[in-house]
Amino acid sequence: MSSDYAPPQDPLVILHDDHEVLLVDKPSGLLSVPGKGEHLADCLIARVQSVYPHALLIHRLDRDTSGVMIFGLTPHAQRHLGLQFEKRQTKKTYVARVAGQMTEKTGTVDLPLIVDWPNRPLQMIDHENGRQAVTDWRVMRTRDDETRVRLTPKTGRSHQLRVHMLAIGHPILGDPFYATGAAKDHPRLMLHSETFQFRHPDGGKGMRFTAKTPF
Repeated sequence: MSSDYAPPQDPLVILHDDHEVLLVDKPSGLLSVPGKGEHLADCLIARVQSVYPHALLIHRLDRDTSGVMIFGLTPHAQRHLGLQFEKRQTKKTYVARVAGQMTEKTGTVDLPLIVDWPNRPLQMIDHENGRQAVTDWRVMRTRDDETRVRLTPKTGRSHQLRVHMLAIGHPILGDPFYATGAAKDHPRLMLHSETFQFRHPDGGKGMRFTAKTPF
C-alpha cells in the first residue's frame, strides 16, 4: 500500500455492545488491522481498543469495504465466534453497486480462488488449486448502466465478492484492484457489509445487526 493512506476521521459508530461482543460500522478507507509501517498504524482495531481496551479481533473487512464488523470483548467470545466463522454458522449480507445491467434476477457464483502471488494481494480463479468460494446474488434494482445487488457469501475468501462479480462481467464500481475504465472512476469501492447474524457467545441466542448502506 502506498504512503498516501489517509483514512477517514469519522467518530467510531457503535451498533451494539454488551459484556461479550461489540459491533461497529467500519467506514470505507480504514484498515481493519495495522499495515506494515508507522503510516499504516491507524486502523479500526486500534480505534476500537482506545475505547474498549480488551477488544479482540475475530474477522476483517477490506480497507475499502464499509459496514458491520464484530469484535469479542472476552477470550471466550473470540473463541466462540471464531468457531462460528470456521463452521460457517454466521451469515453476512452485502450491498454492492456493479457495472452493467444484470439480466437475471438471482444467481450463484461457484468459482475457486487463490492468491495471485506475483500481484498479491490480488486473488484469481484457479480451478485446480483454488479453495472453494461460493456467492449468492440477488438484483435489488437496475439504473442506467449499473445494478444494485445483495450478495450473500457462503464462504469467506479474501476478495471473494470482488473477484466473483468481475468473473461474471459485473465488476464492483470503484474497485481499485479489479475495475477498469469508467467502472473504476468512483469515489469509493461500492461494497458494504449490510447485515451480520450470529449466535451470542453467552447463551447462544441468535442476533442480527444492520449498518445502513451509505451509497
